[in-house]
Amino acid sequence: MDALAAALTGRLVRAEDDDYDAARALWNGVTERRPAAIVRCATTEDVRRTVLLAAEHHLLVAVRGGGHNVAGTAGVDGGLVIDLGEMRDVSVDPGARLARVAGGARLGDLDAASQEHGLATPAGVFSDTGLGGLGLTGGIGWLRRRFGLTCDNIVGATIVAADGSVHHVDEESDPELLWGLRGGGGNLGVVTEFVVRLHPVGPEVYAGFVVHRAERAMEVLHAYRDWSADLPDEVSSMAVLGAAPEDDAIPAELTGQPCVIVLACVTDPARGPELLAPIRDLPDPAADLSGPMPYVELQQIFDADYPNGMRYYWRSVHLPELSEEALRRAVDQTYRRPSALSTIDLWHMGGAMSRVAPEDTAFGDRSAPYLVGIEANWTDPGDDEANVRWARACAADLDDLSTGREYLNFPGFQEGGQATLRAAHGEANYARLRALKQRMDPDNLFRLHQNVAP
Repeated sequence: MDALAAALTGRLVRAEDDDYDAARALWNGVTERRPAAIVRCATTEDVRRTVLLAAEHHLLVAVRGGGHNVAGTAGVDGGLVIDLGEMRDVSVDPGARLARVAGGARLGDLDAASQEHGLATPAGVFSDTGLGGLGLTGGIGWLRRRFGLTCDNIVGATIVAADGSVHHVDEESDPELLWGLRGGGGNLGVVTEFVVRLHPVGPEVYAGFVVHRAERAMEVLHAYRDWSADLPDEVSSMAVLGAAPEDDAIPAELTGQPCVIVLACVTDPARGPELLAPIRDLPDPAADLSGPMPYVELQQIFDADYPNGMRYYWRSVHLPELSEEALRRAVDQTYRRPSALSTIDLWHMGGAMSRVAPEDTAFGDRSAPYLVGIEANWTDPGDDEANVRWARACAADLDDLSTGREYLNFPGFQEGGQATLRAAHGEANYARLRALKQRMDPDNLFRLHQNVAP
């Protein structure tokens, strides 16, 4: 370790160092880990040296980008963490509509740089998320129906393999490896730079934000189902069953009380009022906060809801339809949640993301028109069991109505193992990922992140 520490441009943090606890901390407070050391890499060469040391000494390796993965795989007990958090540079080529994004960059870093040129790439809905972990496993956000998933927009990468070799990947140099990086998870090596495609977006979009009282949930969800069934690609939306947020525009007596919120992004702000009218015109909303909004602000509206160190357990199911039974069960489960911070999110999928064939990316099948995100969010460690149990029960309650696939960025603690990965990727894609793993990492050094074993 001493030789590695001396050779790094970055810094090696060990258990005896004053900043060890801060360096090992993960976003999800449930997933506390105590690694032997954290390597805060500053360059691809730092990553390469660390990978070689880990392979030589058979150390268990975790790779940390933003550190926001729900399953906690960005940390490891007793092993080595390759931390890319200091590598956050973003450079934009507005003419080519491309961005080069360092492996530790957050969505907010990319949004800020690309929006200077009126451009964006599809990403998540929480600005402190790391682009790497999100994009390598999919990436569902406000632009999904217009421009696809984050992984669909990865057009190049620099990746350090398990033998320390550095690969510069694009469609010409290694199309199969690029295919694997588009949704295959962080299983093939350490990506130190992404090249992503950008699209004209902003600076303003039209944001929908309509709150209704919980007693009207079924009526609102029926209207949401009918409205979302025939939307153009420029509208991405979700209906959230949860608690009313604290806001001056929402009646104070509703704060923290059960409600249903319809959220949407319309990429053409001029068309926002027209396209959202059917859902905004429902009678007697508790509040309607809809209106034009800078895209970078829309990307940050959930930031305060997901603070570092809070406790999280998220699951997901895909639905072929929002059937009456599915809606009834979702509403019923909302009332059973032990924490008022927890939500059940009905994401409308389809559009551009659904027109990518299952075999075109490792992500797999995109045909389900709805994704149910089950978010158990709470603060007290004493409530861990109750909240995890609720989320699992909610997923099980919807399972017989689902397609059998989970979204791998909402995987619980990955307790589903290989069965979950096979279902998510599909058998043919799973076989291709195994072949890629055999080429890039035959000894399975990188086995914590959505591991398809060689």
